[in-house]
Amino acid sequence: MVGAGGIGCELLKTLVLSGFENIQMIDLDTIDVSNLNRQFLFRRKHVGQSKAFVARSSALKFRPGTSIEAHHGNVKDDKFNIEFVQGFDVVLNGLDNLEARKHVNRLCLAADIPLVESGTTGYLGQVTVHEGKNINACFECSPKPTPKSHPICTLRDTPEKPVHCVAYATDLLFPKLFNSNRDLTSDLDEEDARDARAFTRDAENGESFATFATRVYDFVFRTKIEVLLLKEEMWEKRSRPKPLPAFRDVVKGESADDVAAGADATLQKPSASEAVGVADAQKVMTVEQAARVFVSSVARIMTRDAEAAAKREDGVCGTDAFDKDDALAVDFVAAVSTLRSANYGIPPQSPFDVKGVAGNIVHAVATTNAIVGGLIVLEAMKILRKKKDAKGVEDDASAKQKSYPPCRYTFVKKRATNNRLLEPVEPDPPNASCAVCGQARLELVCDTESFTLGRLLHDVLKKKLGMHAPEINAPETVLYEHPEGLEEDEIAQYEKNLLAVLTATPAGGVRNGTELDITDYSQKFEFKLLVTHRPRSEWDEEEDPDLFILRGDQSAIGEAEEGDGAEAGGDAAAAGDDDDDFEIVDDGDELEIVESADAGTKRKRDASAEEGAEGAEKARRVE
Repeated sequence: MVGAGGIGCELLKTLVLSGFENIQMIDLDTIDVSNLNRQFLFRRKHVGQSKAFVARSSALKFRPGTSIEAHHGNVKDDKFNIEFVQGFDVVLNGLDNLEARKHVNRLCLAADIPLVESGTTGYLGQVTVHEGKNINACFECSPKPTPKSHPICTLRDTPEKPVHCVAYATDLLFPKLFNSNRDLTSDLDEEDARDARAFTRDAENGESFATFATRVYDFVFRTKIEVLLLKEEMWEKRSRPKPLPAFRDVVKGESADDVAAGADATLQKPSASEAVGVADAQKVMTVEQAARVFVSSVARIMTRDAEAAAKREDGVCGTDAFDKDDALAVDFVAAVSTLRSANYGIPPQSPFDVKGVAGNIVHAVATTNAIVGGLIVLEAMKILRKKKDAKGVEDDASAKQKSYPPCRYTFVKKRATNNRLLEPVEPDPPNASCAVCGQARLELVCDTESFTLGRLLHDVLKKKLGMHAPEINAPETVLYEHPEGLEEDEIAQYEKNLLAVLTATPAGGVRNGTELDITDYSQKFEFKLLVTHRPRSEWDEEEDPDLFILRGDQSAIGEAEEGDGAEAGGDAAAAGDDDDDFEIVDDGDELEIVESADAGTKRKRDASAEEGAEGAEKARRVE
């Protein structure tokens, strides 16, 4: 099982009491006070400890003889690979991260191991079964919603809401400081060049991580604001922002290193806020507190990354993206959000609220988690019974014809429909147009003359598609490979490629109509990606703030190949969009409900589908 949060605690308890004897569990999170109201395997004394280890210890009290192995780590770690998954009969997901869920789905497909998925929000929940290719749909066969984006210019220069301050921290400043490719530079204009210097640590002259953090603080929250104020036209109809005092004036009489260390001179404590004496996550931080947390979190994250890099052969290591389960990352985002709010006169949020906004978190109802945990176990039993009865009788026709209890999708509803609170329906059939388990190709619409290979790697393949270690192949050359195991000159060349716009990449560039081969060997996931050019002048940043569209409509791809790809890309841009839809996409620990950018088509059912299917369909989405 993957995940030891809200659903995970209920699931582990039910597995143990149902007689399951060999269980392995993965979770990377530690216990927080906010978990205690619904994650019953944990107590206040466990706060700060590993969820996986404590859950194992607590569950063994129900049946001491049960074999439970706990892993404190990220399911995307290399050790949890396809071979690892092949050692199990079934995988049960209680994850609260869409990217990780996609990764587990692909591992299970590659390993040919059934997957039981789940999610809850409030009184609503769902359990879906994915038995494998050509049996039923995989987790990614239906479109998954993506968090609503905000225009970059709003986040960068003119934030108006608390969510803008949080998004600035997670989407702009966090990757700027901590991405593994943060030190790479390109042909920058004057302002960007100044930014590059501000965000580059002077390691040659011995600048410490803490001193670097104070310099970033002064640049982001003071100097940049002063520069913006010079653009008078921007503030004719807006309130003028206010530069914050320099760091030395906010925190007087203390060195940067002393501020970063706080009560932990080793910088090993995984909570910057606790180290500097900001312990109450429910209270809004002052500017001084936020400044201290900012410097301490930056120093600790960079120390952690440096130590991890020293252990790698290629010496490359960075925190590629914000993770709400990373305490230091949450500290950083909470501090930046508070300071940014002070700049623009926006009501500040507590660290607890910031975490909720950053992770699109809605806390679940414990009862719903319990129901969903039980349903997961029932579906697991069905799968295991099939496997047990099929062992050694692969060639026995009578055994193949044996009637087994069918696996179901089950939806938990808030109100009874047709006198039902639980609505079981037939699993979706395999989807031939799915890029993960089917044969579909995907299409990327972007301005190939300004869209970089680095954005393709990080924003499209990793962030949008949840790939772990993608390889990008053009028709005539390899554009990018994961650096592990490569020579230094190869790594340097691929990093150089990432800086180039698509049309300037090696072997003639990636242009309108170019088809790329994308492969992730760690997931055994590969597909073809058609690149369609749309000039920058045709994009509306308000409607498409990412300045790219990713879609998998095979018919549209065929049109693009046969005719003008740019026109095909433009006409189909809004196909399937439904901004009013919401979908449950995460689980009972800290559940993500986001506005759907790709509502997709409702699944079709046979006319004989059981009564109440319509109600179940509605249960999949919360409006």
